[in-house]
Amino acid sequence: MNLGNGDALHTYLDIATEAACAGGAILKSYWGKLKDIQEKQPGDLVTIADKESEAAVMKIIQRHFPSHNILAEESGAFGTAESEFLWAIDPLDGTTNFAHQYPFSAVSVGLMLNGIPAVGVIYDPFHDELFRAATGLGATCDHQPIRVSNTTELSRSLLVTGFAYDRTRTHDNNYAEFCHFTHLTQGVRRSGSAALDLAYVACGRVDGFWERGLSIWDMAAGIVIVREAGGKVTAYDGSDLDLKSGRLLSTNGHIHDSAIAELAKVKPLTAQFPMR
Repeated sequence: MNLGNGDALHTYLDIATEAACAGGAILKSYWGKLKDIQEKQPGDLVTIADKESEAAVMKIIQRHFPSHNILAEESGAFGTAESEFLWAIDPLDGTTNFAHQYPFSAVSVGLMLNGIPAVGVIYDPFHDELFRAATGLGATCDHQPIRVSNTTELSRSLLVTGFAYDRTRTHDNNYAEFCHFTHLTQGVRRSGSAALDLAYVACGRVDGFWERGLSIWDMAAGIVIVREAGGKVTAYDGSDLDLKSGRLLSTNGHIHDSAIAELAKVKPLTAQFPMR
């Protein structure tokens, strides 16, 4: 499928970068100064920093591309069903981290063309790292090319994962997979930001990432960055990724088949672990 010419993708990438950096500046301005932290539902936090970052990002996108659709975490959907362009925006991925002053959060701005992630920017304002990619244009961190790792064995890999906010209320919570992979690898980390997890796969800091319960705005930008860095992103079983499923497996490609095989072995936790 045609995802647009290079000049257009460069333009989208530059605007996404401008928007992500604007959102990041808002996050930095609120660092350590939050007075009101709310819960949209148990375990799912939102702050004024989320809302103002999102407003800053959306203002830039809408100014440059008023006819494009937008799907933003806090504000929802904007636009018409006819548009081939959908911007997926997470203004603060890692809100719980941010609320506790744990410096691992990011702004994620992705553009999907006809439902396919084509442009992605993830900005970590606390480490001042800017991850960018567009289809066919490669992936960078701070404008330097990045590639996935060369690790070929699951036993030598470092993985990262996450747990959805409703993990205490559902058995479909990733705990069993976490334990399983912890025994098979050199370690599994839990960072609290899916966007940065994907960015870290892309630059080779970790060898793979899987998670469930994700939203499109969590994944869209990172998918492009991983793929352009030479990595692989699929459904858990290796089939084409369905963004609406909320499930994603991303690796350096070398350990992908092994990760698929191991995921298939894991049975969900049962009622021996009571939900709240």
